[in-house]
Amino acid sequence: MERYFERLMYGTRWIMAPIYLGLSLCLMALAIKFFQEIFHVIPMIFSMKEVELILITLSLIDIALVGGLLVMVMFSGYENFVSRLDLHGHDDKLGWLGKLDSNSLKNKVAASIVAISSIHLLKVFMNTESIDNDKLKWYLLIHITFVLSAFAMGYLDKILRDKPDAKAVSIDNSKL
Repeated sequence: MERYFERLMYGTRWIMAPIYLGLSLCLMALAIKFFQEIFHVIPMIFSMKEVELILITLSLIDIALVGGLLVMVMFSGYENFVSRLDLHGHDDKLGWLGKLDSNSLKNKVAASIVAISSIHLLKVFMNTESIDNDKLKWYLLIHITFVLSAFAMGYLDKILRDKPDAKAVSIDNSKL
């Protein structure tokens, strides 16, 4: 009975597979939005102010960063929680594939959120005349919260990674 239950529970990891596939649909939606924005800008490029073009470019960079984040979460999440990707013989295999554990993925997601927040904050700063000071302070506070959270997660991960395991400590203590 226990063995059956454990196999059933282990098999439920496949419930995550459609979720990762759903993220690929979000990636497709981002791509559509990206090119919609490009096609919207092209006819107006010569009449646009430089600030407007920079803001649109920052929005496109934002979309690209979110897309990269989606790819990272889809593939490494699938490999970590569902099944290994069988890509032997493919020359275009991503170098980080199979190397991101859940802690590394969490840190990369946090760093990506900080980067996305930074770009959003830069867009806000470039458009400060239309934003009141209270909103600006909130944007800054939220961004600082993201930065501090990412730093704390990375620092905790480093502490735990550098910490010797209990077995090595007990061996060292026996030599004393």
